Formats: sequence, structure tokens, C-alpha cells
Amino acid sequence: MFLSVFDMFKVGVGPSSSHTMGPMVAAARFLEQMRASPFEFAGLRASLHGSLAFTGVGHATDRATILGLAGFAPQTYDHDRAEAALAQINATCTITHDDLGALQFDPRVDLIFDYDTPLPGHANALQLMATDAQGDVTLQETYYSVGGGFVLTQAELDRGEDTDHGPPVPFPFHSAAEMLEMAATSGKTIAQMKAANEVSRAGDAQMKQGLARLWEVMNACITRGLEAEGTLPGGLNVRRRAKLIHQALLAERGLNMSAPHTVNDWISTYAIAVNEENAAGGQVVTAPTNGAAGVLPAVIRYWLDHVPGATASGIDDFLLTAAAIGGLIKYNASISGAEAGCQAEVGSAAAMAAAGLCAVMGGSPEQVENAAEIALEHHLGMTCDPVKGLVQVPCIERNGLGAIKAVSAASLALRGDGQHFVPLDAAIETMRQTGRDMHEHYKETSLGGLAVNVPNC
Repeated sequence: MFLSVFDMFKVGVGPSSSHTMGPMVAAARFLEQMRASPFEFAGLRASLHGSLAFTGVGHATDRATILGLAGFAPQTYDHDRAEAALAQINATCTITHDDLGALQFDPRVDLIFDYDTPLPGHANALQLMATDAQGDVTLQETYYSVGGGFVLTQAELDRGEDTDHGPPVPFPFHSAAEMLEMAATSGKTIAQMKAANEVSRAGDAQMKQGLARLWEVMNACITRGLEAEGTLPGGLNVRRRAKLIHQALLAERGLNMSAPHTVNDWISTYAIAVNEENAAGGQVVTAPTNGAAGVLPAVIRYWLDHVPGATASGIDDFLLTAAAIGGLIKYNASISGAEAGCQAEVGSAAAMAAAGLCAVMGGSPEQVENAAEIALEHHLGMTCDPVKGLVQVPCIERNGLGAIKAVSAASLALRGDGQHFVPLDAAIETMRQTGRDMHEHYKETSLGGLAVNVPNC
């Protein structure tokens, strides 16, 4: 099994990797399918199903689908261009491409929120259709947005979503047990094994450039979030807090007025900054999803700014280790809140961040695996219940607490020798089973939990 670090960490746009980035990616794939088709097309239609329907407006799924059909992509998203394109499409009811011509598309008619017809493959489903001059559907494809910006067609899902057809990699571990066995046999760290896999596919220079770009975007997102003010969009009137908290923390420095646990406020503030940017539709990195995008950057920033001896040279090892753990979780369970609740998003992010921090602080592979297990175990059962379908409440604060748990998990693991009672594989399997058994009301539908018990207007 090979899942690249650049699949696990993707530069994209908020507020949701599964509800915003995924539909945009699906629409781009559908356009390519249209271009390869012998038919001539006159119009477009789209229908959203399951969680994409229930929380689609709050997650900007409608906008993302339209913009994807207009040719926009998450990694190159430009807000001003997008707003102009949406205004033109709403005014003309037409999406125009140089090679496909003018395609009729009225967002009020041709974008359907189907609340009553869930599709069997995944909770995040959409169908895209192209029509002829008579309005008959001549091309149709079903897509599933399975979390973290990953998108699969029905056929791909039926074949097995994680089938890897590339050349063999040196360390093809499918479980944490295999990962530890390979580490012991080879004498390599988890980061070194992950790096060897990446280099075997893309080369050393490309890997290093890509990792540097990921941290550049993550860190820039923190900085923007710490400087921004105002109210987040969507109607909940949630005020941005990261800047005010950060200013207060800076003012307290050197005054001997802070309790030792104030470091938790620093960790939380870095995470809140990222997720406020995500909620505002800013540029983030899936880590492993947008909804959990603040955990890992916050822990890296905490390590760099607050841990003696930390240097930027260790960021690559942090990201590679985290990606290895994230790949195991995705392969053996899920990183999708709509599929398994927030345990699959913030829980996975905390496990990844704990593993990365443990690694750069000198932890052995066994201690790294222990750190990831501790963090994941203590997120088991966490629901995904966004108020009004927005990635704001409880999502923003939840990233801060997830980052604190990650740091605590890494610290506990480093105090031990790597031997522990619950294996990471068992925690991952438990998360999969818990997600399977969890009621759909608590899996990103806004039909239960805080979403119905907190006034949202």
C-alpha cells in the first residue's frame, strides 16, 4: 500500500475537504470525461446526496460544484475570480468553456439537493450529468467524496479505493505492526521509510520541494489567522478569536504572570487561527482534512516556537511520520467525518501530530506508534455535529483541544519505552467499527448533537 504524503496533505481551499474540495475535484474530472466523449453537449446538471445535501450549503458544496464545473481547482483557487464567475453564471445561466462551448446551467434548477436518496457507496455522494440539446442526459457519473479531498467514481469504489498500480515501494507496510517490523529489520525510522517510498516514486528533490511548500502554506495560514479580525461567514456570527488571544499571550510574556498551563493556550491559538481561516474559505492544507487542518500545523508551530532545540530541519521528518500514520488510518478505517464522525478527522489529525512530534523529539518507532495510539484512542466515539452545517462550532475549538491531546500523547509516549497495552492497529480498527455503528445523525448531517441542541440563528 502506498499513499503519498502529497495525497495525505493537499493544498486546497476551505471550509471542507470532503464537501468543498471533493466536489470541485469531481467536477473537474467530469469535464475531462466530457472532453473525451464523442457526444456534443448543451447543458449540465448536478445532484447532491447524503451529507453533501444535508450540510452542503454550510460547507459551500453548491458553490464548489458550480465552480468545479466552471474549471476551478482547489490548489489554484482564486477568490476574486471565483466570485466573478459565480455572478456571471447566475446572471446568464450558462457555463462556457473554450473547448466545450456554452453549456446551459441554471443553479436554481440544475443543482439539486436530494435529501431523500442516499447513494450506497458513501455518505458524501454527487451525480454529475451532461445533456444534449433536447435536455436528455447523455453522460452521467457518480462520485464519492471520501474525505481529505479524495474522490472516487462508483467503478473505482467497487474495484477497491486504495488499489495502487504504481511500481513497488521499498517499505509497503499495510499496518502499524508491519511498519514496526520493517523499522526493526531495516534499522530505519518511520520517516526514513516513508521518505524512501516517496523517493522511489518521485525523486528526492521533488519530495523536499513539496514538503517545504506544505509547511510554507500551513505556516502562512497560521500567520493570517493570527492577524485577521471580524466575524466568520455563514450566519452564526462567530467572532474570530485567534488574534485577540495571541495579543494577550504576547503581552503576558516575560511578566511572570502566566501559569505553566498557559502553553496550552498557545497551542490552541495556533490551531484556532488555521480553522478560522478555513471557515472563512481561505487556503489551507488538508491534514488529513480541512475540518481538522489546524491540529498538525499547531503542533509543529508549538514545537518550533516553544520546545528548546527544535529546528526547521526536522519539519520533513515530522510531516513524513505524520503521513505514514495518516495513511494507515485511511487505509484501514476512515478520515471522513461523514463516514465515521469527528474521531476520523480530529482524532486522526491528533494521532498524526502526536506521531510527528514524538519522532522529532527523538522517539523510537515503538514510541511513535504509542503516541499515535494514545491520541487516537482518546478521540474514539467523537461525533461530527456541526451547528448549521458550518465548519465552525464545535470544529474550530475542537482542533485546539486535538492539538493539546497530541502534545500530551507524544509526551506520555516519550516517558515510556514503547511498550503499551493497546496497539495502534487495534485503535484504528475500533475507530472503524465505531464509525460503522454510529447513527447517521452524528456523522456530519447536522441532524443531531450540538447541531440541534444549540440555537443557530
